[in-house]
Amino acid sequence: MSTDFDVIVVGSGPAGVSSAFPLVDAGLKVLLVDGGSDERSLSPPSKPYLTSRAVDEDQWEWMVGRDYHALRNINAVSPKFRVPIHAPVFEGFNATNKIKTNNFVAIGSLARGGLSNAWGCGVARLSSEELSNYPFSASDIERSYAEVSSRMGISGAVDDDLSDYFGLDDWATPPIEMDALHSRLMNGYIKKKSKISAMGIRLGRSRVAVLGQDRAKRKSCEQTGNCLWGCQRRAQYSASDDLELLKQHSNFTYKGGFIVDRVIHTKGYRAIEGGDASGYQTLKARKIILAAGTLASTRLALQAIQLDKALTMQACPTAAFILWLPAAMGTQRVPTFGLGQLSFALSLPGGGTGFGSLFNPTGIPIAEFSRHIPFRKRYGIDFLKTLLGSCVVGNIFLPGHLSTATLSLTTSGDLNVEGGYRDEVTELMGFAEQRLRKVFWNIGALLLPKSFTIGEPGTDIHYASSLPMRTHPVLGETNRFGEIFGLDGVYISDGACLSFLTEKSHTLTIMANADRIARRLALEITGSEK
Repeated sequence: MSTDFDVIVVGSGPAGVSSAFPLVDAGLKVLLVDGGSDERSLSPPSKPYLTSRAVDEDQWEWMVGRDYHALRNINAVSPKFRVPIHAPVFEGFNATNKIKTNNFVAIGSLARGGLSNAWGCGVARLSSEELSNYPFSASDIERSYAEVSSRMGISGAVDDDLSDYFGLDDWATPPIEMDALHSRLMNGYIKKKSKISAMGIRLGRSRVAVLGQDRAKRKSCEQTGNCLWGCQRRAQYSASDDLELLKQHSNFTYKGGFIVDRVIHTKGYRAIEGGDASGYQTLKARKIILAAGTLASTRLALQAIQLDKALTMQACPTAAFILWLPAAMGTQRVPTFGLGQLSFALSLPGGGTGFGSLFNPTGIPIAEFSRHIPFRKRYGIDFLKTLLGSCVVGNIFLPGHLSTATLSLTTSGDLNVEGGYRDEVTELMGFAEQRLRKVFWNIGALLLPKSFTIGEPGTDIHYASSLPMRTHPVLGETNRFGEIFGLDGVYISDGACLSFLTEKSHTLTIMANADRIARRLALEITGSEK
C-alpha cells in the first residue's frame, strides 16, 4: 500500500526536531506532528525584570495573567508553572494523553517546541563510562553530540573542575558573565579547593544552552533577569526555533494541533491515527518515530504492542535549597543571568554522584519565597527584600535508578503512573544536605535552615528508560537504534529509550541519541549516509 510520507515524527520538542534534521537532510519526505498551537497571547517582558517591576503599569498581565493564571495555579510545584506566558506549554498534556497518576507529578507538553519552551537550559554529555550502560559505543554518538551542541548554541566553556564532567567545551563558547554572589562562592572554592575536594565535591561553571554570542535571529544573553518569564532575545534554546529552520525545506511538512490517538502497525506500512480541527485522519509512512515525551510515547507504544504488564521508569529524586552569603548582606538586587551560573558534582556514599546548579533569585517574585518562611506575608516580604540580595538558590538531582516509578496501560487505555523513591533516597538526601551545608559554609555561605526541600516524585521532569535500548531487547524494550521490539518500523527517540538515567541534565543526550537514530534510519531507507 502506498504511503504519504517516508517518516512521520510525533512530537516537536528537542527529540522530535533532532530526529527530523538528518531525515530531511537525506532528502526524505518527513511529516512532523504535535498537539500544540502556535498561538500565545502574551510576549516576554521587553525591559529588565527589575525595571519592569518598577515602571511597567501592565506587569499584572505577564505576572498574574488576564485569566488569573498565576493565582489559579498557586499550588503548582514550581514558579514556572504559574507564569502566564508559559500556560500553553503545560496545558492539557495529562488529559489529552490519558495519563493518571498516583504519588507522581506528571509534567509534559503539547506545545510547539515542547518543554524546551520553559526549561533550565542545563546540558551535559555522558562520558564513555556512563555510556557503557548503553548498547552502543561512545564513538557511535560522538558526531551527534557535536552536531546537536553546535546547532543549539552552548555557553560555559572554561578550564575548571567540571570540564571533564560536562564534556562539552570543544563545542561551547565562553560562559556568560557571573554575578557578584556567584563570584564570591567561586573565589571561596578556589582558595579552599584542596579542603573542599576532600569532601567529595567539585564546583565549576554551569554549561547551558544559552547564547553568549549573537547567532542569526537569535541574540546573545543580556542578563536582564527575565529567564523565568521568557527571553525576548531568544538566547535560550527552544526546539521551536529549530522547527522554523525545518519548515524551510520543501520535503518537510509540519502539522500542528494534531493529537495522535494510536499507532497502526501493519504489513507494508505504518500509520498514526488522530485528529485536529479538520477532523480525524489516518496518516501513513514507511517508518514512524515517537518523540512525544517519555509518558506520551510510552502510552502509544504500550497500546500498539498490547502489553499488559507494568514497565519501570527512571526519574531523578531532586531537592531545592537556599544559600545565604552573610558578607553580602545588604547587597541590592541587580539584573543578572537567571539560569545556572555555578554547578557542582557531589560524590555519594556507596558510589554514584549528585548534580546540582546555583541560580540568582532576582527574576523570581519575592512572593515565591515568602510562602515558605514562618512569617506573616507582610513581614516576610519586608524581610526577604533585605535578605534575597545576598542569597542564591540551588538544586540537586540524584541518579534515576533511585526511583521506583512504574507505567502501565489500563483496560480503558489510560497510562497509569505509580511514583515513588527507593528507601535509600531519604538517607542520601540527608547526606547531601549535611555535606552541602558544610561545604558552602567553608566558602562563605549558609544553607538556610529548613530550606532544603525534597521534591515529590516527578517534579524533576527527568523521565526516562521506560522502553530502554538493549543489545538483546524483549517485549517492552527497544534495540540499539530505538526500534520497539515486536513493532518493526516504529521507533522511540525521546527519553523513553534511554538505557539509563544519570543525575546529569539529560536533554542534550536525548537530542544526540535522536540524531544518531535518525541518521541510521536515513541510511537504512536511502542506502547512503549524508
